[in-house]
Amino acid sequence: MDRFPHAADVDFHSPLDLSKAAAAVLDAEGRVCGWGVCAQRLLGHAPEDVLGRPAERLLAAPGQRVSPLCRADRPRGTVLDLCHRDGHTLRAAVTFSPLSHQGTAATVVVAAELETLRAWEAQLALLQGMTTESSVGLTIFDTDMKVVWGNASTDQELAGVAQYVGRPASDLFPEGEFISRHHPPDEDQVMEHVLTTGEPILGMHYRGRAPADPVREHVWSCSYHRLVDARGEPLGLFEESLDITDRYRAQERLSLLVRAGKRIGASLDVRRTAAELADVAVPQLADEVLVDLPPAVIEGRQPPTGSAPGHSLLRMHGRTPEEFRTSPVSYPPASPQAQSLATSRPVLDAGPAGDGSAARRTSLYVPLLAQDAVLGLATFRRSSNPDPFGPEEQTLAVELAERAAVGIDNARRYTSQHAAALVLQRSLLPQRLPEQSAVDVAYRYLPADSRVGVGGDWFDLIPLSGARVGLTVGDVVGHGVHAAATMGRLRATVRTLALLDLDPAELLTRLDGLVSVDAEPQGDDGLGDEALGVTCLYAIYDPVSGRCVWASAGHPPPVVADANGSVALSALAPGPPLGLGSLPYENVELSLSNGSVVALFTDGVVEDRRTDIDSGIDRLAHVLTWQRCPLEELCDRVMATLPPGPQADDATLLLFRTRRLNAGQVADLELPPDPAMVARARTDTERQLDSWGLSDLAFTAELVVSELVTNSIRYADGPVVLRLIRDRALLCEVSDNAHTAPHLRRARRDDEGGRGLFLVAQVSQRWGTRYTSSGKTIWAELAIP
Repeated sequence: MDRFPHAADVDFHSPLDLSKAAAAVLDAEGRVCGWGVCAQRLLGHAPEDVLGRPAERLLAAPGQRVSPLCRADRPRGTVLDLCHRDGHTLRAAVTFSPLSHQGTAATVVVAAELETLRAWEAQLALLQGMTTESSVGLTIFDTDMKVVWGNASTDQELAGVAQYVGRPASDLFPEGEFISRHHPPDEDQVMEHVLTTGEPILGMHYRGRAPADPVREHVWSCSYHRLVDARGEPLGLFEESLDITDRYRAQERLSLLVRAGKRIGASLDVRRTAAELADVAVPQLADEVLVDLPPAVIEGRQPPTGSAPGHSLLRMHGRTPEEFRTSPVSYPPASPQAQSLATSRPVLDAGPAGDGSAARRTSLYVPLLAQDAVLGLATFRRSSNPDPFGPEEQTLAVELAERAAVGIDNARRYTSQHAAALVLQRSLLPQRLPEQSAVDVAYRYLPADSRVGVGGDWFDLIPLSGARVGLTVGDVVGHGVHAAATMGRLRATVRTLALLDLDPAELLTRLDGLVSVDAEPQGDDGLGDEALGVTCLYAIYDPVSGRCVWASAGHPPPVVADANGSVALSALAPGPPLGLGSLPYENVELSLSNGSVVALFTDGVVEDRRTDIDSGIDRLAHVLTWQRCPLEELCDRVMATLPPGPQADDATLLLFRTRRLNAGQVADLELPPDPAMVARARTDTERQLDSWGLSDLAFTAELVVSELVTNSIRYADGPVVLRLIRDRALLCEVSDNAHTAPHLRRARRDDEGGRGLFLVAQVSQRWGTRYTSSGKTIWAELAIP
């Protein structure tokens, strides 16, 4: 479809051209002696109506005369009102041209409608203006794509277009290039396309250096059109070019700000933010960007105040975090850098490049300001681009520096908070786990990537009565100080409840109730525990029986590798996460052979963004097939299977290998509920201690056994079981079917009883009561000398 359907109506011939103007011939007396077809068309008079008659009869105004114009010795032009045949008046531009010979014809008269002539003159003025005054460069090329002509704007850019006439287009801007990528990138290909197809190419952006200004880089918007003659044959093509350097750079600055808003400060990392500033500003604004920061800011501390402007900073090198390295730098007091830091204002400095060449380098120093604190200095440098930083570019650099300063300050605060949370979390986690006869233990804790934040994982090993041990892992969903503090409270609560000798399901039930209360926001601060995101697993292992009992509150079940090397996921149905209080928790009991390895873990060990939890559990199970390896080596093998890269969540692993106490370390004695059995209990205790080589403990142990058995026989109505366990300490346990726990009290002088438990507490290092499904057990632990 023709883009310009009315282009054929455009006629650049003058309305007074003899091929189209109304023409007549007058004799010396002013009578019409010749009348053209165009004259008849303009005024409507036929030749027979005007020939031989005075021309003044065609004039509409009474005062107008033709005779003086006919007697002139040179052509004269004027505006006359002419009478049309239908009676209306036509205002026309008329030219009288005298003839030099002495014949009948004396004057040739050419006339055209005045309005048509004025429109043509306007078109002519437009063409002349585009040729001599327009800022749009017009260049004509022939069919061989060689320069034919250029207007004044082109002549000015080329420092004289005449020297390029007859030369190919590639000679005009040898180092130029198209930066628009939606058309052929080569100018010869663009011209060839226009000449061949007749399809114009519009709005191509071209970047180069004009011969009249070879130092400064310009950008033009170029369009190409084919030129054809009256027969439609190609004559060549012409190029329109408009210098849009300022507008293009303004658009670049705007796009730079948009990109800066998306890129700078998104990482919450001081070094990355410095790299983001350099990545955004180079090369559009500067050839190089340096960011100098105090060590305190990099480490997450408050920036120094009251220091001299030239205090030591660390210069950041490289545009990506992988290229980062730091080097110390300081500024003399009189330097422009120190001036910028001292005044908190940008300073422009132009000087030698510093490499011995004659080139010059322009530097713009911009302080990094956040909340009226100077965080450092950003240096924008130009070496290949000789243009100084203009006012708009300085404003842009200041805005980029402000964005970077906010990002650096946020990153500094986050680094500080992350470090505090990490210190808090590590201080709340056990520094070392106590050695136990029941299990060998190894563990690993890998905090989340610093950009994510410290999580709320915890683990613990809790020595229990009867040589048993409690093991727990938990996870508070979320990151930061709040998650770490919540983790610390929950770990302490689990330890407290565990020391009450509660079974796993009962412990989780009580913990769930406490979390539900803590999860309620206090006032409007919304700082309740993240109850819906707290999971926990608690297990108790008994080395005497080899039984392990565990329960889960939304936590992944353990993976067990028995002594034969077979590995399986525990058949444990996790209950709801803590804080819901909707469903009960259930115990799962498993008999573990001596030397079994059990893995307790958080989801950071088996799950990440790239793999699902089942794949992670399979990896863990595969490693546990090497269960005969030392536990420390197994831990390293498990952590080595984690996907490379930043951790999205904390990863906590707790491995324990079970031990069974042999029969020679445990002695059981069942006694009927008869007070006379107290003496038998003392006798059997003395005999057993003698066989263990612990005769030195006989008196103390007999005292403890006597008091505990006496209490049980007095208050229970069934058999009493005495158990002695030789472990790291001597354990004395008395079990009965009563559910009432004895209480330690201070007896008065006249009381006949009430001193038994007081004596037990004084001679033992620990004592307590635990409840069972059939009653209770009172125990005391005596240190072995």
